[in-house]
Amino acid sequence: MTDQTKATAKTGERIAKRLSRAGVCSRRDAEKLVAEGRVRVNGKVLETPVTLVTDSDRIEVDGKRLPGIDAPRLWLYHKPKGLVTTHRDEEGRPTIFEALPPDMPRVISVGRLDLNSEGLLLLTNDGGLSRLMELPATGLPRQYRVRVFGRITQGKLDTLKDGVTVDGVKYGAIKAAIEGGGSGKNTWLNVTLKEGKNREIRRVMNHIGLDVNRLIRTAYGAFLLGDLRQGQVEEVPEHIVTQCKEQLEKKSGKS
Repeated sequence: MTDQTKATAKTGERIAKRLSRAGVCSRRDAEKLVAEGRVRVNGKVLETPVTLVTDSDRIEVDGKRLPGIDAPRLWLYHKPKGLVTTHRDEEGRPTIFEALPPDMPRVISVGRLDLNSEGLLLLTNDGGLSRLMELPATGLPRQYRVRVFGRITQGKLDTLKDGVTVDGVKYGAIKAAIEGGGSGKNTWLNVTLKEGKNREIRRVMNHIGLDVNRLIRTAYGAFLLGDLRQGQVEEVPEHIVTQCKEQLEKKSGKS
């Protein structure tokens, strides 16, 4: 147990954070559960998501007692194209969670990959770890191989290194390089960024006159896609996950 975990057990944490850490849902969805009157603490229906709870409190969601907080776990998943990164899709499209092995516990994703993107997606049972890995403050680089259509020069790509604003949205620094000195209208790029906003690469590349026709995430922080096959899931050893979370907590100032 880390010092932060010990402190939380004594002083309490917000119910939304507890539900997220238990892998029930995201913090935002936890707030909705509270607003809908679906969460009870010690038999009483909660009225606000800022309520503090401790390990001694009995927490129930939809009448079912919240399980204990398991040790953080992390999986590498090679996401294929054609799946959305959500637990429920309003359009009825297939989701990554429906495609996972049946013996997987309930997990959430670290960030997202859109319907037409593929490659490395990290999954975890710990909402706190997911949030730490997504925070710009921790600065975890995301690396991609991106195939683009259009005329491109390295000079044009270098204009992205200081960030760019597209349709009023400001994107941070993006490092992009032509792979193997390629030429022609279909070119592979190596792209690295640290924020990963919604459809960031596609929008930024379109802004400089390029259309993305394939996007593969190859790394997220120190975790690599490697030779993981499409649809395959591989768990990260426990000691590496623990070490990763402790380092991120220190980096984010939460230690």
